[in-house]
Amino acid sequence: MVIDLMLKQRIITALALLAVLLPALFAETPQAFLILSALLIAAGAWEWARMNGMASVQSVLSGVLCAGMCAVAWWAGWTSQTETWLWWLAGATWVGLTAWMLLRGVQGWALWRQNVRWALGVLMLWLAWLAMAQARTSSVQLLLSIFCVVWAADVFAYFFGRALGGKIIHQKLAATVSPGKSWEGAIGGLLGVFLTAFGWMHLELIYQWPGTSLFTAMLQHGYFLWGLSLIFLTTMSVVGDLVESLVKRSAGVKDSSNLLPGHGGVLDRLDALLPALPIAMMLLHWPKV
Repeated sequence: MVIDLMLKQRIITALALLAVLLPALFAETPQAFLILSALLIAAGAWEWARMNGMASVQSVLSGVLCAGMCAVAWWAGWTSQTETWLWWLAGATWVGLTAWMLLRGVQGWALWRQNVRWALGVLMLWLAWLAMAQARTSSVQLLLSIFCVVWAADVFAYFFGRALGGKIIHQKLAATVSPGKSWEGAIGGLLGVFLTAFGWMHLELIYQWPGTSLFTAMLQHGYFLWGLSLIFLTTMSVVGDLVESLVKRSAGVKDSSNLLPGHGGVLDRLDALLPALPIAMMLLHWPKV
């Protein structure tokens, strides 16, 4: 009975979100989507502050600050274009920071100064929004293709993990951070991303969708770098999930909040996208040979 209620909540919440986000995503101009996504990112900043021990007022102000940073970036014209170095810096920071966090583990995260943890989270949320805004301003297809990398990795990892988890590789992916994740699931997620990429490019060629997908854009560098890019992007989406799990374990909470009934919080839905979005933009700015 409890499971049925939770499933009903998940479905109702998902349908409500889709009813709001899909019209904004496919609107002729990107403004509506940029506003809605900024509100979601602001909610994520509020959750982040709470999980890192900030008081209620400080948490609310964190959301307001993050929304203000998005507004300033929009006013400055950064939703259309920024300097390439910003995405390279964002990508390098994500790789270095998350590697350090996962090596230090759950206990190590709590040893960081609270204001440093808070500032890093707000900055990363803002960068994710800026990457999402630039991708949507470029084309719906570009943004959706980035989303689909994360969704495919997540869905295929779930089914492969359920079917094969622990049966081939008798070691968890990150036992102390997220015991449910397996190497079989991660490999299955990567396979799903490649299948999605090939299928997407095939359909893109047939139907001549407006804009260019991430998959087609990266193919200009050759299949070798194209494959490496997908592996890297998929890996970082998994890392984003693991990092949020680490922070939640450190805070002693199951979900980032209860804003989305049946789904937990905004960060629970966006965790894998937070590194994937800026890293996708970094890959798109890879210099042409």
